[in-house]
Amino acid sequence: MAKRKPNAAFMKPVQPDDVLSAVVGSKPLPRTELTKKLWDYIKKNGLQDKKVRTQINADAALKVVFGGKAKVSMFEMTKLVSGHLKK
Repeated sequence: MAKRKPNAAFMKPVQPDDVLSAVVGSKPLPRTELTKKLWDYIKKNGLQDKKVRTQINADAALKVVFGGKAKVSMFEMTKLVSGHLKK
């Protein structure tokens, strides 16, 4: 069986805008790395909801990324973060 190739779209570096750069840094990075850095930040700051594990509680920096929302689901987070990537 052939080994699955990583999706090229996920490996292509994306450029975070100024808002997202405050959380993940300003260098272009593949989407996979971006997600990893986002989760590192969430874990480091204890922002994953203790009861509802799929909810992220935003701190000041993430609130800006999340369009002013104090809480978002993991799935919504992905969509909101995509809005902060420069094409």
